[in-house]
Amino acid sequence: MGAFLLRRLLATIPLLFAILALSFLFMRSAPGGPFDAERSVPPQVERSLRAKYHLDEPLTAQFARYMGGLLHGDLGPSFKYQSRTVNEIIAQAFPVSLTLGALGLAISLVIGIPAGVFGAVYRNRPADYGIMSLSLLGISIPNFVIGPLLIIVFCFTLGWLPAGGWGSLSQMILPAITLGALRAAYIARLMRAGMLEVIHQDFIRTARAKGLPEPAVIGKHALRVGILPVVTYLAPATASILVGSVVVERIFDIPGLGTFFVNSALNRDYTMAMGTVLLYSTILITLNLLVDVVYAALDPRVELK
Repeated sequence: MGAFLLRRLLATIPLLFAILALSFLFMRSAPGGPFDAERSVPPQVERSLRAKYHLDEPLTAQFARYMGGLLHGDLGPSFKYQSRTVNEIIAQAFPVSLTLGALGLAISLVIGIPAGVFGAVYRNRPADYGIMSLSLLGISIPNFVIGPLLIIVFCFTLGWLPAGGWGSLSQMILPAITLGALRAAYIARLMRAGMLEVIHQDFIRTARAKGLPEPAVIGKHALRVGILPVVTYLAPATASILVGSVVVERIFDIPGLGTFFVNSALNRDYTMAMGTVLLYSTILITLNLLVDVVYAALDPRVELK
C-alpha cells in the first residue's frame, strides 16, 4: 500500500505540471486579454498594466515566474479583482462551493443508494419500474430547470424556503437538492446494476443457505460488492459537483468559486483561471487515488500495484 501511494503521489507532480502548462498555453493563445473592455484603455495605460503584471515578458519567462510563485504557495494577483490575490479569493469562495458540493453529494448518496438497492431487490416489479422511471427523469432534467422549479414551488408557492443567498441552513436546502438530484439518479441506476450482478452469485446463495435473514444478506454481503460501481463513479461525480455548481450558484446567488471560475475565463483573468484549474485538478487526482484505495478495501480480489 505504501509503495503504491508513493508511486501515485510522485506521478501526480508531472501530471499537474502538464495540466498547468497546457492551461497556460491555451489561456494565452485565446483572443483578447485581461485588460480588454468595452471602452478602450489608452495605450500608455495598457502598457503600464502589462508591465505591472509582467505580461510584456516572453511566455516562457511568464510561465517560469508563475511556477516560481506557485512553489512558494503564491497563485498571483487577480487581473479582474486587482485589490485581491487569487489565494484570498479561493480561501473565501472555495469553502462555500465545498459545503454546497458536500451537501449535494450527501443527498445523492442518501437517495441513490437505497433506491438502487430497493430496485434490485424488487426487480421487474412496480417499485422497480417507479424508481427507474424517476431516475431517468432525474437524469433528463438539467440543473437549470430543477432549480427554478424548486424556487417556484417551495419559495413562491409554499413560502417555506428562501429563494437565494447563503449562510443559513434554510438557504442551503434547495441548492443542495438541485445539485444532488442528477447524481442521485445516476447513483440509483449504478447501484441497481451492481446489486443485480451480485445477488445471484454463489457467495450470496451460500449466505442464504446458512439461514441468514434477507436484510443481513443484502446489507452485509451483497452491498459490499454491489456498491463498487458507485465507488468508481464517486471521484468524477464529486469533481463534477464542485465544478458544475456554477449553474446552481448563479441560480441561487451563492458566492462560491464556480462563479469566479467562469468569470475568469470570460475576463481572461489568467491567474484566477490557472489557480482554479490547479485546485480542481488536484481534487480530481486525489479523489481518484482515494477511490482506488477504497475499491481495494471493499473487494479483496483487487490488488494495488
